Amino acid sequence: MIRTHFDGNQWVSQIQAWGRELGFSQIGVSGVDLSAAEPGLLAWLEQGFHGDMDYMARHGTRRARPAELVSGTVSVLTARMDYLPLATPEGWQALEWQRLECPGEAVVSLYARGRDYHRVLRQRLEHLSGRMAAALGPFGHRVFTDSAPVLEAELAVRSGQGWRGKHTLVLNRTGGSMFFLGEIYVDIALPATEAVSAHCGSCSACITACPTQAIVAPYRLDARRCISYLTIEHAGPIPVELRALIGNRIYGCDDCQLACPWNRFAQRSALPDFAPRAAMTGSDLVALFAWSESEFLHATEGSPIRRIGHERWLRNLAVALGNALCAGHDVRSALAQRADDSSALVREHVAWALAQDGAG
Repeated sequence: MIRTHFDGNQWVSQIQAWGRELGFSQIGVSGVDLSAAEPGLLAWLEQGFHGDMDYMARHGTRRARPAELVSGTVSVLTARMDYLPLATPEGWQALEWQRLECPGEAVVSLYARGRDYHRVLRQRLEHLSGRMAAALGPFGHRVFTDSAPVLEAELAVRSGQGWRGKHTLVLNRTGGSMFFLGEIYVDIALPATEAVSAHCGSCSACITACPTQAIVAPYRLDARRCISYLTIEHAGPIPVELRALIGNRIYGCDDCQLACPWNRFAQRSALPDFAPRAAMTGSDLVALFAWSESEFLHATEGSPIRRIGHERWLRNLAVALGNALCAGHDVRSALAQRADDSSALVREHVAWALAQDGAG
């Protein structure tokens, strides 16, 4: 449809206001020409840094071509949503570092302790799209929340959500990196919001902090060594040489973000969705390892953790328990209970874990 008297800047301001009402920290607008990002994407894929995330290679440059993914797309709305729970105390980074020094405690990445962010963001982005349609009339659009071949961080940077940190995550001066990103591809030409300058300088805290040295160079991540990838995306055996380095992290890893000075500015979210579930904060490894599949499914209903399934959950816990055993914790009997598990993957990791008794 033809929109007369359409003031793009005015509409961006209005969309941003609606976004704030819906709980978003920031709304930006990017164009769709991401050709400058294609060489870096292709080089990353050619080096095999995507591991067994085959979909990354399968989609190839399509990730950098929004108009090919959704025909008619001429602008991309980007959304940022803080996720630290409202009750997060001051000095939260120090508390999280302390968790990593307690071998018997299960550590889940901060973003995954509450409700599945895919659902939260998608619902609110769809609501935002509905408000736009009510005011502008029907328009072509599609919502994304880490759910399709979208060059998410690149779009966020181009639209002023922040700059790319050396750990490859997007950093914001007033929000750190503890936020989710989402997008709406639209067939409406909107003026792009201004990008911001980078502020990492000579800091390399994130690179130094990575337990497995997965950040192989500034702005270059080898997913095959990343604990988040290994405990979530990777379906097979965790490489033996990396298991001891995983410590007690059973789902994801926050170390590069905990080390980042900009996260002293990370903001709390008022949304109750991100409040941590009791089982996902401070739980004992042994207790979680004892969950049956039905108990796992019940405890992870509506959680991003459910996507890895019970088998990978046990695999991850077996590694953490092996590291706890190595540190002198008496968890041998808990591991022995699953020595003959029906899953070969679980059995292999339990056998490795039991062999850590006295290894330290």
